[in-house]
Amino acid sequence: MALFAEKLVEEWLSRQGYFTIRGTKVGVHEIDLLAIRPTTDGIECRNTEVQASVIPVSYVTKAPKEVQLKTGRAVSSAKTRDDDELREGVREWVTKKFDHPKKEKLRRLLAPGNWSREWVINAVRHQRKIELLRETDITIRRLPSIVAELKGRDFLLDGAAGTPLADLVLLLPRQLCAMPNPSLQGTLGLANNSAISHTW
Repeated sequence: MALFAEKLVEEWLSRQGYFTIRGTKVGVHEIDLLAIRPTTDGIECRNTEVQASVIPVSYVTKAPKEVQLKTGRAVSSAKTRDDDELREGVREWVTKKFDHPKKEKLRRLLAPGNWSREWVINAVRHQRKIELLRETDITIRRLPSIVAELKGRDFLLDGAAGTPLADLVLLLPRQLCAMPNPSLQGTLGLANNSAISHTW
């Protein structure tokens, strides 16, 4: 699922004229998507991470390391966290995902300048962490909005390497919802277009 989502986001960026690198290895770490585009004002640079779980994620960041040590709480514990724990978890997540020194060095080598920090999400159960991320300079984007743009927006390019996947994603709701057997639609959760569009 994550790989498909990354390819869709890469297609969205490519159609806007960005040159992209997906799945960049940085030691034991990875950057989902790096994208650059020449403009009249210089090079526009974007670092995009993608989280695309179909099932709503309880917490998109891990329990803070200090809390793990003090309480023995598991890294991905779904136990309710107070605001201080949420803030610290967000800080650690941003550092790991975007601000790791090796990642910053690689971005500088690829294209000196300011890189945007963007996070594409699908289904998240607890919205407070999203609110805290918005307090930083992380731009939050929704995967369903990106898919909708691929369907209805005019882009610089008509398509790129991810076009077959994008076409399939956009075709499935129409084709499956056109099935003549309503019981089969219900079994697949496709009684209307909202099922798939919500999932994506």
